[in-house]
Amino acid sequence: MHRLILMRHAEAEARPPVGGEDRDRPLSARGLSEAARMGQELAARGFRPDLALVSGAVRTRQTWEQVQDALGDVEVRVQDHLYDAPAETLRQEIELNEEEAGCVLVLAHNPGIHQLAVDYLIESAASPTILDRFAGGFPTSGCAVFQVDAAGRPSYEGWLTPASLG
Repeated sequence: MHRLILMRHAEAEARPPVGGEDRDRPLSARGLSEAARMGQELAARGFRPDLALVSGAVRTRQTWEQVQDALGDVEVRVQDHLYDAPAETLRQEIELNEEEAGCVLVLAHNPGIHQLAVDYLIESAASPTILDRFAGGFPTSGCAVFQVDAAGRPSYEGWLTPASLG
């Protein structure tokens, strides 16, 4: 793996459908639009994953459908254990799959996705300026992009949020 993209799902409806659970919440109209826009931005910057590891929640699967429209053919693995997973679980899943693809995208939830991004930033001795960007949280549809060296160490490459796209 030479690149890792950590992405939080797009904005979801506040409540699940009647009789549903949190994992059943669909994307809002805004979420659908922002996810599609983020997919276009990732493609425009050349951040095209070979493998996407996607939480089994409705909102993450719908986010991926919107993103994938811009990215084309990508191997997708929907994994229920990534729903609301902590940073450690996300990291383990990345490590299990790092040899299989040049670029891996993980599409999951806060707080795990945010914590993993911060952990990688700290481990790579990112500058205080970069760490400050993440202090405010990890917004819906946000993407943290890392280059990964031959030893498997990620270093900060970029931070994309709906607000940063204008």
